[in-house]
Amino acid sequence: MGFGDLKTPAGLKVLNEFLADKSYLEGFVPSQADVAVFDAISSPPSADLCHALRWFNHIKSYQKDKASLPGVKKPLGQYGPAGVADTTASSAPAAKDDDDDDDDDDDIDLFGSDDEVTESAEAARIKEERLAEYAARKAKKPTLIAKSSILLDVKPWDDETDMAKLEECVRSIQMDGLLWGQSKLVPVGYGIRKLQIGCVVEDDKVGTDILEEQITAFEDYVQSMDVAAFNKI
Repeated sequence: MGFGDLKTPAGLKVLNEFLADKSYLEGFVPSQADVAVFDAISSPPSADLCHALRWFNHIKSYQKDKASLPGVKKPLGQYGPAGVADTTASSAPAAKDDDDDDDDDDDIDLFGSDDEVTESAEAARIKEERLAEYAARKAKKPTLIAKSSILLDVKPWDDETDMAKLEECVRSIQMDGLLWGQSKLVPVGYGIRKLQIGCVVEDDKVGTDILEEQITAFEDYVQSMDVAAFNKI
């Protein structure tokens, strides 16, 4: 498993294809799997890799809280499609020469004791169990889900913008609580047309601010986004 070299266009293309039908690397919420792959990427994917760019911008918004995301980081070779090996160059510093400071080796425990490793694994296991218990309790509890119907106007830069690609980029944005609906192209003058697209969102999970942030991230195609209509369901 792997994505090849994530620091190259070829590796990012594999990632883009892997995310074509996924919001995250694993499961339905951001996790340490996303953090591990995000940290291995040296620069944002290009605009034509719309699935990878959508994912990159979304995970970037979690950078201040990435340590609190669930899961345990694994080597890059344990993520991605089968049949592709991980060849991403490590950014870790070179190991110190074994002949240097031999006298200090007995004083410094570089890897920690077995007890510390066991305690860390136990803490991770307990955290995973608590998250699973919380999710199970939440699933059993009946709740009234507040939803809204939103109509968005997405404007291109000019009349030469590829509107089919623009719509593809917009629809590539996938998250829990978001459902895209019908769309049409509306003339605005001088041969320019805007994309008018509807969606239904769960109010507690998706807001217009995050939609605007992710849509305008496709800056090669999108000039701006406006809310044309907003109705509670």
